[in-house]
Amino acid sequence: MPLNSPTNNPKTLDKYGTLYVVATPIGNRDDITLRALKTLENVEVIAAEDTRHTGSFLKNHPVKGKLISYHEHNEKERTPDLIERLKAGFSVALVSNAGTPVLSDPGFRLIKTAIECNIKVTPIPGVSAAIAALSVSGLPCDAFAFIGFPAKKRGKRLKQLEALAAVPWTLIFYESPKRIAKLLEDILSVMGDRQAVVSREMTKLHEEFIRGFLSEILIRLQQHPKIKGECTLLVKGYEARIDISPEDLEAELLRALENRKTALPDLAKKISKKYSLPKSEVYKQAVKIKDNHKG
Repeated sequence: MPLNSPTNNPKTLDKYGTLYVVATPIGNRDDITLRALKTLENVEVIAAEDTRHTGSFLKNHPVKGKLISYHEHNEKERTPDLIERLKAGFSVALVSNAGTPVLSDPGFRLIKTAIECNIKVTPIPGVSAAIAALSVSGLPCDAFAFIGFPAKKRGKRLKQLEALAAVPWTLIFYESPKRIAKLLEDILSVMGDRQAVVSREMTKLHEEFIRGFLSEILIRLQQHPKIKGECTLLVKGYEARIDISPEDLEAELLRALENRKTALPDLAKKISKKYSLPKSEVYKQAVKIKDNHKG
């Protein structure tokens, strides 16, 4: 711990109010914990990213609470007011429009200032889009890097992706439906054709998980008439690639086909994973080899 980090003073903590960082649902309104509802009911102030959105949500449970806005455009001016309330002994709940506050949402300034002022900050855990998507991705979960929203300008975004290309952990991005295809194209050009998952509309009626290689996911997204809902993209981390020549790949496929113990789709999946190649291309080549060696 750095020498200048604030330490908890029990006397001060008893005197001041508590800042609660409360996770709220990312879609399905039932994904709220009992503790979160009790906290929102009992605090003096709820600092919300969008008071209309949070107000509408609270009416469904129902919870009454004093809402004030706290978003990226007013957090600099609003933070001192909230800190003064906390110092006066009032408790404050921080919520974003969806999921866990601070993760690609406003709140860092308030939390950092509260800690510096020796105000107690308590998490009320719940939903996070990043963790929800990771849990069902089928990609390695033992280590991951949360990137959040990548840079909007392509030049800056490409530099960001180049810096991440050698990271061996699963990468987690947030992206808007308008830019998700462009992000996939850029990752494909910088990192190669890796296994990935796009999760869309999680916990909602039209929840969708698109799994496969980046090139395959891109084709499927391009077939959508219109992509809706915020997207969470997970990309497999860097693996040292085993290079294989077209001739050696053909020979390996031929040996496997002669064995006849593995179904063609399963064979394509196994070999594509082994050499980090698009499954669709390996499958096409396997079919071609099988047709050429019939009889």
